[in-house]
Amino acid sequence: MIVLRTSNNNLRSTLAVLHDLAAAALAWAFAYLLRFNFELSPQIIEEVWLTLAWVIPLQGIVFWQFGLYRGVWRYASINDLRRIFWAVAFAAGVIPLLFWMLRLNVILPRSVLVIYPTLLILLMGSGRLIYRLWKEQALFADIKLHGEPVLVLGAGDAAFNLAKDLARNPLWRVVGFLDDDKQKIGNVLNGIRVLGGLEALAQIAQSLGVDKAIIAMPSASHKQRKRAIDLCNAAVIKALTVPSFDDLMSGQVRLSQLREVELDDLLGRDPVQLDDAGLHQQLAGKVILVTGAGGSIGSELCRQIARFSPAKLVLYESGEFALYNVEQELGEEFPQLDAVYLAGDVRDDVRLNQVFGVYLPDVVFHAAAYKHVPLMERDNAWQAVRNNVFGTWRVASCAQRHGVEKFVLISTDKAVNPTNVMGATKRLAEIICQGLQRADGTRFVIVRFGNVLGSNGSVIPKFREQIAKGGPVTVTHPEITRYFMSIPEAAQLVMQAGYMGKGGEIFVLDMGEPVKIVDLAKDLIRLSGMAEDDIKIEFTGLRPGEKLYEELLADDENTLQTHHPKLRIAQARAVSREELEHMMEWIGSDEACSDESVRHQLKCWVPEYSPASNGH
Repeated sequence: MIVLRTSNNNLRSTLAVLHDLAAAALAWAFAYLLRFNFELSPQIIEEVWLTLAWVIPLQGIVFWQFGLYRGVWRYASINDLRRIFWAVAFAAGVIPLLFWMLRLNVILPRSVLVIYPTLLILLMGSGRLIYRLWKEQALFADIKLHGEPVLVLGAGDAAFNLAKDLARNPLWRVVGFLDDDKQKIGNVLNGIRVLGGLEALAQIAQSLGVDKAIIAMPSASHKQRKRAIDLCNAAVIKALTVPSFDDLMSGQVRLSQLREVELDDLLGRDPVQLDDAGLHQQLAGKVILVTGAGGSIGSELCRQIARFSPAKLVLYESGEFALYNVEQELGEEFPQLDAVYLAGDVRDDVRLNQVFGVYLPDVVFHAAAYKHVPLMERDNAWQAVRNNVFGTWRVASCAQRHGVEKFVLISTDKAVNPTNVMGATKRLAEIICQGLQRADGTRFVIVRFGNVLGSNGSVIPKFREQIAKGGPVTVTHPEITRYFMSIPEAAQLVMQAGYMGKGGEIFVLDMGEPVKIVDLAKDLIRLSGMAEDDIKIEFTGLRPGEKLYEELLADDENTLQTHHPKLRIAQARAVSREELEHMMEWIGSDEACSDESVRHQLKCWVPEYSPASNGH
């Protein structure tokens, strides 16, 4: 294989040399023809042949010395043209000097010395350009007749480069660009015209017979991309999109690797701006412990933390299979990561003391919790208290005893004016962390946010499964709304809040605008390639403990701004040490409590807790 490849390279170099020498001969002869108005006497013709015998070898030596044959014509660029220019210019200066030294009995017209290099540069440059266009199948891109017609939304650099890539793809035929920048309308990119603004999508698509559009705006804001998707939906046009800007910059994918629009494109948000320097200071070279490391948020935290090169990452998880899955993933994705995978319950004080004593974590992210509202509402209320509250107490107290620098509790918007057991237990977990905060020692930071897309127990996997079965899609109430963010964004903001926290704060994440669950279901149906008439939506009524609307602040809470645009600090009521100890007498009891007893006690400790009528 090596011999064949070398042989091919030699053949290509030989052909390139022959091409350039032929171009030199042609340019030299044509320069004489132009000089003498295409009327050459026999004496002039003889001089042309005589001088060519010296010009061609000289030109070949100069070309070789200037490295014209190191590049590949298929990738000819401005740098290659620059080398051609200097090689030809150098030779044009050497030729008369050579003839003077050889004392040839010829008269060399000065105009030939001017015309010749100009023609030679044109011939050599155009040869390379034509070859590149031929290899990239771009010679006849303007009259490409095959491939499915498609409109490109956006007329920036990404759209231009996408059109170049698709010109070589027989499956696609770009028929026009659309862009809201009025100055770009009418411009031609890669031989294709900008036909109008995005609002004209439906009209232009109908006139051109197009039923697909590619959204080529990877660096635009989420709001701009969502508008483009909505316009495609309104025009009944299938929307495709290019990879994200981050993926393109990482080199993981090419611009032409198109994908269908996903739910994240509709509900996702603009990228989080992280204080990388600060996070490196907090995480790099440190021992980091994550509880609930096999869950949606816990595992994503581990992925994000691994990027900051911790000295050791300790993953603590009660579910064996979840722990196994995250071990397999991180081992493959981060082979250099020093990770420890530990099975254990957050309520097990003996195991926690062993883990903290052996590994001495610097920072703890406490993500372990029971989070499913209806399951915790009936028959499991006491277990929700034991796991979410008592488990937090155990881990937080252990962290304090072992001198952990920072403890970050992952809370939920359901802790605000809770109407269910799960939300009330998470509010109690917040109170515990606030009550443990001292002037020195471990700093306790609480981060509160809403639902995350695709998490375990989320409605989205359930909706996808129902759509795959042909429906119906079940929604509890036509007016029910929730806040959503992506799992990576939530994890990044948790880390950012953890770094910013000084101790005792409740950070509230900017969740954007709430989303109606019924609209979410409709979007998923459309993204599955079906119409709303194909899949029915049924309303089943609110489930135990479920609220119509989620809140991020309680009635008696206000927020303070931070320097990060997506993080605010809630000013929650303080809890005394005595209240905390009295509360723990009940929570730490070995006697099981009934659901009714749990609700009664929760109401005592969380006055804003108001059990929903369907909760019992």
